[in-house]
Amino acid sequence: MQEQLTEAALGFYLANRPGGFVVHMNVCEENLRAVREVTLKSLVAVGVDIEAAESARLVASELIGNAVRACGNWAPVVVEVEVDSGGIWVKVHDPNPHRLPVRSATAPDDQAESGRGLWLLDALAPGWDVAVTPIGKQVRCLLPGPQAVASGTV
Repeated sequence: MQEQLTEAALGFYLANRPGGFVVHMNVCEENLRAVREVTLKSLVAVGVDIEAAESARLVASELIGNAVRACGNWAPVVVEVEVDSGGIWVKVHDPNPHRLPVRSATAPDDQAESGRGLWLLDALAPGWDVAVTPIGKQVRCLLPGPQAVASGTV
């Protein structure tokens, strides 16, 4: 079993796991930047190709942005990223169970300044879902398995 490393800072607690990590954080620009960095580094470190790692980083950023829109700046969220035989899981848990993301049947306006995030999730992680939990909601995305997962190197 891989040693679990932790890193703590004000509003940011990172615990590494085999194949990924979990971070408890208050959302702010600095913490978002840190999650983007750790997503890319941790996935590449376990053998995920850079393209798949970049997609996971983009999905994590979008889900955290959705949590800010639902709960506001400094909201407490839990971000989990890990690789398994099915692909790359990206999960974001926020405390607001009432503001759920909803898929739209129509394509977003090309000129709109927002509203394309859920279409991005559909493109990169088809089948994403939302689970209402006792402490809020969790949006779960499974990105298709990268080469490292398919070859059994993880």
